[in-house]
Amino acid sequence: MVVDPGSAAPAPGHGPARHIRLTSHSGAADALTIHWGAPTAAERGPVIGTTITRAHRNVIGTHSGSYSVYRALAVAAGALSRDHRADLTNTAPTDVIGPYPQWGEPATIVSLDPWGAMVAEAFTAELAAGYDIRPTIAVTKAHVILPEIAEAVAKGRLKPDGQTLLPSGAAVVTKAAIEPVWHLPGVAARFGCSENDLRRVLFEETGGMYPELVTRGDLEVFLPPIGGQTVYIFGAPRDLADPGVELTARVHDECNGSDVFGSDICTCRPYLTHAIEECIRGAQRGGVGLVAYSRKEGRALGEVTKFLVYNARKRQEGGDTAEAYFTRTECVAGVQDMRFQELMPDVLHWLGIRKIHRLVSMSNMKYDAITGSGIEVGERVNIPDELIPPDARVEIDAKMAAGYFTPGPVPDAEELRIAKGRGLLP
Repeated sequence: MVVDPGSAAPAPGHGPARHIRLTSHSGAADALTIHWGAPTAAERGPVIGTTITRAHRNVIGTHSGSYSVYRALAVAAGALSRDHRADLTNTAPTDVIGPYPQWGEPATIVSLDPWGAMVAEAFTAELAAGYDIRPTIAVTKAHVILPEIAEAVAKGRLKPDGQTLLPSGAAVVTKAAIEPVWHLPGVAARFGCSENDLRRVLFEETGGMYPELVTRGDLEVFLPPIGGQTVYIFGAPRDLADPGVELTARVHDECNGSDVFGSDICTCRPYLTHAIEECIRGAQRGGVGLVAYSRKEGRALGEVTKFLVYNARKRQEGGDTAEAYFTRTECVAGVQDMRFQELMPDVLHWLGIRKIHRLVSMSNMKYDAITGSGIEVGERVNIPDELIPPDARVEIDAKMAAGYFTPGPVPDAEELRIAKGRGLLP
């Protein structure tokens, strides 16, 4: 379908106005087929979300997740040519990850492209033929420097070994950035709904942003405009897939206020840095450590909602109590939590993981999702009491009372009614 915008202004640097293409009908024969869950990259086929040659598109949406909107702004401003193609020279992963058997199990990985880091080598012929195929995963090396780790070294809890932990206090890691790639039939099955219902709700709740969700049933792969995730590996990445090598792991959901700025209303940063210390210690024992960090700010409710809830908690009659912790969130957002961990284990399966020996987490939602996906979990590691900030006591008590894992006593009803969080003013 083609619509003429008439007097639409030209995009800066792109000449006269062009007609708008609405991709609401079947694509051209030039689009390569995706066979989700095929055992090899060649059989699976590339994921192509290009906006350059629309006849080649075989997915709904475009690469880069939420950053696709920033790309659009760059094009509109004339700072980026809409015909730019990435030069992938020297961008190959620093470490080879996979392929693993899970990559060929269609129902095991449904929210990322397991072949996403291997585009340049797996689809050489297609790239040479002019297909605009872009990686959705990048793997690199890094040094991670945290004051909490430096403190652990100073206090003797950690000792630099020159390999996992340098004398400077920097931890040596392999890290991978992963963009979301959803196989809609698999995502629907994971959430126990029909694919048609999933497509319709995605279309409606994004304000009709992607018409193909409801008009292109032939396109089964969706690149949603959401944040992705980053994994940090302490030790050899290949050891993650060996159940005989001790794996210490944490799956962490983003909390900008605590993780970056050190807000003391929650335990997010203390738990994250505690997990990193445990991962370093585990790697030094001959094992491997993993932190999987997902962009799900504020329980996937967003920071605005999270801050509104903070205000409601601090201003309520009787003060900030664990008893009303979840209730205040539900009053504002309509739901206690929208992280829904059903898709979370996919990244673990991408890494070939079959067993986590030490899971640094109190969340039963995460534990149940991981074990429900077929990954064995041994010991569960909670956050030590001394790492819980005073204002976060409300959160931790509420979570323990709600059934979160704890080896210690669970607060009773009377304890939950005691206001432990400070007010809004100092």
